[in-house]
Amino acid sequence: MTFQEAVKTCLNKYADFKGRARRPEYWWFVLFIWIGNVVFGLLDRLLLGAGNGLLGVIWGLAVLVPAIAVGVRRLHDLDKSGWWLLLGLIPIIGTIVLIWWFVQPGTKGKNQFGAEPRVKPRGL
Repeated sequence: MTFQEAVKTCLNKYADFKGRARRPEYWWFVLFIWIGNVVFGLLDRLLLGAGNGLLGVIWGLAVLVPAIAVGVRRLHDLDKSGWWLLLGLIPIIGTIVLIWWFVQPGTKGKNQFGAEPRVKPRGL
């Protein structure tokens, strides 16, 4: 999955909390959010001055639901409930555990959350 495919998939599945998401889909979307944070942070400073993060707040609200949705689908790929995403509310330890899970390969074959996501061959 390419960067553009991952972003398009996550935005098309804006509030889809069912199914599974492979590692590339999740991590490309995380990179997209990070790039957006940097860009809108710089625009906030240049256009609105320091201390005013209006554009960053709008960006954060725009990607909040798809970010949660892809995180839940990523946990489903690991055969875990999406509620485990709340582990991120525990400072440091929760975030470390979630990152560890998100870098693990998904469950092979079908699990309780559906069939394994199909992988398109590169170049097609």
